[in-house]
Amino acid sequence: MGSLHNRPSLNIRTIADQLYYLIRDRILQGVLEEGEPIRQDTIATELGISKIPLREALARLEQDGLVRSQANRGFMVNTLSAEEADEVFHLRRQLEPTATVAGSREAGPADHATARRAFEALRDCGVSDNADWGECNRAFHMALIRPGAGNLTYTMIERLNVIADRYVRFHLGPQGRPERANCQHEEILEAWLTGEHKTLLKLVRDHIQETHDDLRHELPAVTGRR
Repeated sequence: MGSLHNRPSLNIRTIADQLYYLIRDRILQGVLEEGEPIRQDTIATELGISKIPLREALARLEQDGLVRSQANRGFMVNTLSAEEADEVFHLRRQLEPTATVAGSREAGPADHATARRAFEALRDCGVSDNADWGECNRAFHMALIRPGAGNLTYTMIERLNVIADRYVRFHLGPQGRPERANCQHEEILEAWLTGEHKTLLKLVRDHIQETHDDLRHELPAVTGRR
């Protein structure tokens, strides 16, 4: 999203929505690093907007667990922690496998085409080491869930995936992991398309658990140095 001051017809809520996604993307892509203060004056000046929609966007990001507020210090980007990773990936493992199977059961030809396109976009991001990898990863997983999920289930799992995105990016740093992840994604997609539901359930559980297991080894060493 570019500058907002050239869009005078937008109301405050619409601007707040755009700011929410803009700041969220900056956090997820590492432009705003963990522990970094959110400089509201700088952002407001950069985008030519008031602080009212900016504060609304930051409040939503705090609910998502991506930023935190401190008295008299404003907002800052939340730090990664082993405790949060444990909670997020435990919840994903509880919710996503069954939701993905439900999506497979309800999916039609249009859903199959959407899932294939999402996988191709994710595979291309992995090959090019694109900064949009996290967004493509979320889009793929959510495409498998969408056909069988109600609004509440979909929203809850999507929010968990947004929080998990920062950990997934951290986890993929070592060489070879994006390729390994995409091999697993391809197996998941194949089982989803062909309706091999027992296999699909296990593949999704193992996919989430493997990332979580790696993070359990990596995060304590990193957070312990702070």
